Amino acid sequence: MDQIPITMDSFGTNDFAENPEPRVPCILLLDVSQSMRGEPIRELNAGLVSYKDEVSADALALKRVEVCVVTFGGVVEERVAFTTPAGFTPPALDASGDTPMGSAIDQAIDLIDKRKAEYKANGIAYFRPWIFMVTDGGPTDEWRTAAARVKEGESKKAFAFFGVGVEGANMDVLSQICVREPLKLQGLRFRDLFKWLSTSQASVSRSAPGDDVALTNPTGPTGWASV
Repeated sequence: MDQIPITMDSFGTNDFAENPEPRVPCILLLDVSQSMRGEPIRELNAGLVSYKDEVSADALALKRVEVCVVTFGGVVEERVAFTTPAGFTPPALDASGDTPMGSAIDQAIDLIDKRKAEYKANGIAYFRPWIFMVTDGGPTDEWRTAAARVKEGESKKAFAFFGVGVEGANMDVLSQICVREPLKLQGLRFRDLFKWLSTSQASVSRSAPGDDVALTNPTGPTGWASV
């Protein structure tokens, strides 16, 4: 009988055996290029802290939600590998460099594929993964190949890709990358954005994999976004 490969965490224990709950995976794909310096990067960091607090307050989301943080500013970097909220330490982000958005999207998709393979190998059910990209600019590298991968992944329901533009973002390019219409962040309401994200993930975590879950409209009268 073939043995199923077991995924170990950094302490040598089998996280999936200890917590076999279905997973709600999400990659936060965050622009930390030079134009995010100052108040934008400070508010983004504060938003990540509030996200940790919000999602950790929901008992079921605490077991089911998994977050991964990938940043792009000069280089693309996986800052936080997939982890449940208990193991999530919000990174202190600095802003520098250009905006290699195409490479960042490619890496995010690759990480989703890898994580889904780990779920399957360990018999863990999972919800449709999210890639949640926040940017205040436009790509400084080749991005059309990544955009095609986004469209292919969406068509196969391999993941859901969300694009959020901070003031200064190239919304025309974002609309060519995203299948669903990208959103514009109102001011620097990162904390409201991440509160919405944590609430949405908690709602998904209370459903069954494959179910359609109605999410609060972020462009509503009290929402954090516009189109």
